[in-house]
Amino acid sequence: MKEKEHIKRSHNVTLLLYHVVLPAKYRRKVFTEEVTKWLINICKEIEEQYEIYFLEIGSDEDHVHFMIQWLPSMSVSRIITILKSKTSNYLFMEHGKELRKYLRWWKLWTSGYYVNTVWAFAWEQTIREYIRNQWWSKYEKRYEQCVELWQLPLWWM
Repeated sequence: MKEKEHIKRSHNVTLLLYHVVLPAKYRRKVFTEEVTKWLINICKEIEEQYEIYFLEIGSDEDHVHFMIQWLPSMSVSRIITILKSKTSNYLFMEHGKELRKYLRWWKLWTSGYYVNTVWAFAWEQTIREYIRNQWWSKYEKRYEQCVELWQLPLWWM
């Protein structure tokens, strides 16, 4: 995965980081280690086609966390549409038999998603560690730490 960098264009410089969570359809447990490796490879291809940079990718059995950076010219819904459609198509091409045991109609993702901006100079490391430690042994502890941080009063920022 890439490190965060400012994206420089002729008239602007941006550093916008987002934490995106995409749950599998019906919360099925489809993200095995092999499927997750394929997902990471697909995201590398998406990086090359679009100006979307994946800084971290971590999966649990029924959902995937991403830390993504992109230009403000693309809306959140556009990014989510690209991410869901490309990953779903490629994963079903490679792991169709395995995924069809749990899912129908070639639909990998739910219609919903979660997106949060990441404050690059304080919470970024906490969210990075949370995404890296998605497997069950560390899941509950990291989640509780993130929830405690998110509950800070707004005046603190």
